[in-house]
Amino acid sequence: MERIIDRRSHNAVIVPLDHGISMGPLEGLIDMKKTVNDIAAGGATAVIEQKGMVNAGHRNNGRDIGLILHLSASTDIGSSSNEKVLVATVEEAIKMGADAVSVQVNFGAASEPQMIRDAGQVSRECADWGMPLIVMAYPRGPTVKNAYDPKLIAHAARAAAELGADIVKVNYTGEISSFSRVVDGAEVPVVIAGGPKMGSDLEILNMVHDSLAAGGHGVSIGRNVFQHRNVRGITAAISQLVTHGRTVNRALEELKQ
Repeated sequence: MERIIDRRSHNAVIVPLDHGISMGPLEGLIDMKKTVNDIAAGGATAVIEQKGMVNAGHRNNGRDIGLILHLSASTDIGSSSNEKVLVATVEEAIKMGADAVSVQVNFGAASEPQMIRDAGQVSRECADWGMPLIVMAYPRGPTVKNAYDPKLIAHAARAAAELGADIVKVNYTGEISSFSRVVDGAEVPVVIAGGPKMGSDLEILNMVHDSLAAGGHGVSIGRNVFQHRNVRGITAAISQLVTHGRTVNRALEELKQ
């Protein structure tokens, strides 16, 4: 766990870079080595990658940073993008030298039972090997009207914890008071997703600040980092908040510098 979180604050700045399998070669994911190096230089604690991209971005003389191997996937090409399936194993992660693994469960999707079953299986394997597990828990599917509903997010976070997650990743609810209830109910550290690409740096940093104020333990933000005009700068600004306890104004100053 100390390879993917900050030892002093016990918070995490994780940047997922697994979007290529679901969304294709997005801007920011073409030169993986540069992106990973910029993220590491900005002070992030870990990146999340699919197994085929580890050598492209995380290895081969790049900067040192924690590696979380993502074990589940789907694509946006078909009509079942919410149906995640396992594409890698805990043993593969160990062979690659990963520090943790992650799986995604979309609660409310048609194949929710299979995703829950897969998460339970991965959790058992993680327990056997002493491998930390991050569960990305999202309310998504035909019955979900609002993916940011605090009650649904709280339920998803608790369900992920019940399955054995060491860290749970969820959407931010939009309010400190409602997100604090998500954190309290999870019983394990909670980090927030970045969601769709935001319009301003201030919007990103305010969201991060408020999630921390609610008791969150950091972030797992992808597109708002790796598609930023200054990847290293926005990573450093987020890290100022998450691992150094700085103010939003101080983090903005960091980004301008």
